Amino acid sequence: MRRHLARLLTVLAVLAAALVTPGMAGGKAQAADEWNPPARLVQPLNEVWNHVESTYGNLYGFRNYGWDQVMANRGSVNYCVRWESDAPVSTALRDRIHAALKKQFGKWMTAMTDNGKGHNAWPYPNVSVNIVGWAVKNRSTLQWTDNSVDVYTGVLDSGGAPQCAPDCGRFFHQDGDYSKCPGGAARHYDQSLWLTKGFGGGAGGDWGQRMGQEYFTGALNQEDIHIYLHEVGHTFGLDDFYDWSPTGQCCFLMKAGSATRITEFDQWMLRDFWRHLKSRYGL
Repeated sequence: MRRHLARLLTVLAVLAAALVTPGMAGGKAQAADEWNPPARLVQPLNEVWNHVESTYGNLYGFRNYGWDQVMANRGSVNYCVRWESDAPVSTALRDRIHAALKKQFGKWMTAMTDNGKGHNAWPYPNVSVNIVGWAVKNRSTLQWTDNSVDVYTGVLDSGGAPQCAPDCGRFFHQDGDYSKCPGGAARHYDQSLWLTKGFGGGAGGDWGQRMGQEYFTGALNQEDIHIYLHEVGHTFGLDDFYDWSPTGQCCFLMKAGSATRITEFDQWMLRDFWRHLKSRYGL
């Protein structure tokens, strides 16, 4: 009897140890932390993350990073195009904008892959990029009649700029309730590509990216639409570097004006952000 009791206690002890072993959360196994940046980048990456932790007000509590959006959609992201311009949009231009959006967004997702596999348990090496709506002031600006995307006219923000229906926007409904969206959850949008005539520079965040209409359409044939790429970096949480540079790093995309493509340092900053957030998804 004592021998059987001793064996039982041993088994229970092993099970209890497994539940508190690193890599287990609530009894669910977590992926090992694959953190292997080049040695020369370790110090500057640590400096960046220390800066992020000390300057972001709600770093770990915020739940609408690009990561959250892709994870909620199980590997996709939906866009609305806010066309704040009177320039006409042909069917061909509409489709070229969609193709460019997929290619450029995909560059950041490629930065999260190694040999076609998601880095450090990132589950979606290929993320689908969909445009589900266009917003304009006047319907006549859009020179197509098919119903491949929803068209919103006369829906304006407080500044008078056209926007897709707020009832369909994740920015407005981070709880995922799109019950009032005319097209339902399938036609919701996570981000806006806000193209404004005469707008200089860019802006970006969890709501999407904004830049000049002329700039974006004029860059459709470029390999890297660098202002857009920079702003998508902000959507995924990456910081600006207006007043400092990490040790040994002079030129990278998130330091505006110093690079026009995603560099190795940008890639590892993105991976570091994911490393610090992945546990919220049980990974």
